[in-house]
Amino acid sequence: MAEQLIGKRVEVLDKGWIELIDLMPHPASKISGDLAIVNAARVSFLGESKGPDRDKKLLFYLLRHRHTSPFEMVEFKFRVRAPLVTWWQWARHRTWNMNAQSGRYTPFQESDFYVPDVWRRQSKDNKQASEGALAAAENDELTRELLDHYAEGFRLYSQALEQGVSKEMARLFLPGFSVYYTWVAKIDAHNLMRFLRLRMASDAQFEIRVYAEAINQRFFKRALPWTAEAFERYVLNGG
Repeated sequence: MAEQLIGKRVEVLDKGWIELIDLMPHPASKISGDLAIVNAARVSFLGESKGPDRDKKLLFYLLRHRHTSPFEMVEFKFRVRAPLVTWWQWARHRTWNMNAQSGRYTPFQESDFYVPDVWRRQSKDNKQASEGALAAAENDELTRELLDHYAEGFRLYSQALEQGVSKEMARLFLPGFSVYYTWVAKIDAHNLMRFLRLRMASDAQFEIRVYAEAINQRFFKRALPWTAEAFERYVLNGG
């Protein structure tokens, strides 16, 4: 199954996506990611695979008892397209290695802006969270105003470029938190699980939670089925 994951792209939000561009161990090696974790653990006493049942039992033991270093032997590399509001939260996880698109080199396009489906209300109990949604009429009005805002910002950006203003300065006219960027990001399985635990939580902001859920469902569970099962049991569900 891992052979089919590299190059697979999953659409997220209105214009975003996430694509797996590399995996270690590579599927061509014929060593599964779960087995690579087990082999890394057994190298402590120069052991090797002892069959699926015993290997899976060892992997579950490792995660249950927080012996995490073997999980660092598996790595995922993604290409991500997401709005800046997502990027700023993602970048807080400093265990990711990242390299991002630069607006100093590449001009933005008129469609490079995030348009939410629903406008969420501010939570009454949590200063940094939202809950519920505005009524349909209010939602539609705010979306029209947002699109007008984007159109005017992009008009001024394009006008500045036409006047010879540098790309690094012309982008000051663009609405900051909503513009889409593309970046490459790499992480090991241990730190990916920490990211997923925090960003799939119900109180995580929607614009990053949907990316975390896509990674979990479409890549992590398929690349590391034993690890994902143990992660769900011992970390997400506190087993």
